[in-house]
Amino acid sequence: MASRIIYQVHETEVGLNEYQLQKLNELLVFVSQFNEFYKEKLKDTRLPIKTMEEFLQLPFTTKEELADDQQKYPPFGRNHSYPEMSYVRYHQTSGTSGRPLKILDTASSWKWWEDCWFEVLKASGVTKSDRLFLAFSFGPFIGFWAAYEAAKKVGALVIPGGGQSSKERLYSIIENKATVLLCTPSYALHLAEIAEEMAIDLPKTSIRIIITAGEPGGSVPSTRQKIEKMWGATIYDHVGMTEMGAYGYSCSEQKGIHVNESQFLVEIIDPQTLKPVKQGERGELVLTNFGRYGYPLIRYRTRDMVINSSELCACGNPYKFLPGGIIGRVDDMVVIRGVNIFPSSIEAIIREFDEIKEFRIVYYTREEMDQVKVQIETSADIAHILAERLRERIGLRIDVEQVELGALPRFTMKSKRVIDERIYKG
Repeated sequence: MASRIIYQVHETEVGLNEYQLQKLNELLVFVSQFNEFYKEKLKDTRLPIKTMEEFLQLPFTTKEELADDQQKYPPFGRNHSYPEMSYVRYHQTSGTSGRPLKILDTASSWKWWEDCWFEVLKASGVTKSDRLFLAFSFGPFIGFWAAYEAAKKVGALVIPGGGQSSKERLYSIIENKATVLLCTPSYALHLAEIAEEMAIDLPKTSIRIIITAGEPGGSVPSTRQKIEKMWGATIYDHVGMTEMGAYGYSCSEQKGIHVNESQFLVEIIDPQTLKPVKQGERGELVLTNFGRYGYPLIRYRTRDMVINSSELCACGNPYKFLPGGIIGRVDDMVVIRGVNIFPSSIEAIIREFDEIKEFRIVYYTREEMDQVKVQIETSADIAHILAERLRERIGLRIDVEQVELGALPRFTMKSKRVIDERIYKG
C-alpha cells in the first residue's frame, strides 16, 4: 500500500503538490534574477506562479537551445547561475545526440547530486556492509561519479575499476569480494562473456546486486533476466542525465522506474503536439530539477520515451511510476514501411535467446525503400527462429544476418548498436 509523504515548507506540513509548487517558485524567482539564460527565457513570466496550470504555460527547454547558447557564449554558456569561481566540478554529456554540453556544479549542487544518488543506493538495498565496484573509467562523462559520492554517505567501501581491462576488473571483483557492481547493462553482459572465457563461475562470486545506468536494458525484462541469470545477482536500474541529475531508480518489484518527485517535477507530453498524453499512452518525459541552482533546467525535454501511468507500485513508493522505465528515445524511433520501431523493442526480443552473444541493428535503403536488418553473433542455427519472432512481435519482416563470433563491437559505457545507412533519413 502506497504511503503519502508529508513535506515541511516554512514549518508547515504540506502534500507533494504544494511542496513542488513552493520549490518551483523559489527556483523561478532565483533564476529570474541570477541566471542570464532563464532571465531572458522567462522575461514575460509573472511571478510567483499560483497553480501548476500557470507553470505549464512556461516555455520548454531543449538540449539544442543549451548547445547553441554555449556556442554563442563559450565555453560554458549562460545557464550557469554563479560566477565561474563558485564551481568545483566539470562534466560533459556524451555527445551521442549532438554537440556535448559542458556542465559545471557548485559544491552545493554536487551535494544535491550525492543526495539523489543516495536514494538510488537506498532503493537498491545497498548498506555500509557492501563493497561497491565501479566498472568505468573516471572521465568528463558523469558516469558513476555521483554514485561514488553517495556510497561515501552510505558508508560503503568503494573499489574503483578505472584504467583496467575487463579481465583485471573481474579479478579485482573476485579478490576484493565486491558485493555491488555498477556498470551499463551492455558491460555487465560483456563481463559475463569474458568470465565464461576465463572459466569464472559468476554466480559463485560475492556480487549480489548490479546497478545499471546509461541504457534502457536494465528495465528491459529479457535483458535484465539474462544478466541476472549470468551473474546470479539482482539488477536495479537507474536513470539520470548529466544535464538533469539522477532522477529515477527501480525497486524490488523490478517493473519500472520511480521518479524522485521531491527533487524533480514530471511531465509526459506528445513530442509532436507538445500536449500532455493520456493515461496509458507513450510520451516524451519532461523534467524540472529543484535543487541544482548552479545549473537549473526548467521544463527540459529529455527526449526519453515513457508510458504515462497512474499505477502505484506494490513496493509502497508513492512517487510517479514509469512502467518499463525508459522505453526508447524520441530520436531513436524510425518508421520502416509504416511501422514505428524502437531499438529497445528489438533488443527485448533478441535478449530472449541465450545463444546470442551480441547484436547490431542496421537501417538501410533498398530499391528506394527503408529496410531494417539485425546482425547477430551466435554459433547456433537460430536466425530463422529470431526472424519469425521479430515478425510476429514487431509486425514487420526483419532480416536476420548471422556474423562470426567476435565480429561485433563490445562496449564499456553507452552502447552504439544502431547503424543508420539509409540514403534518405526520415
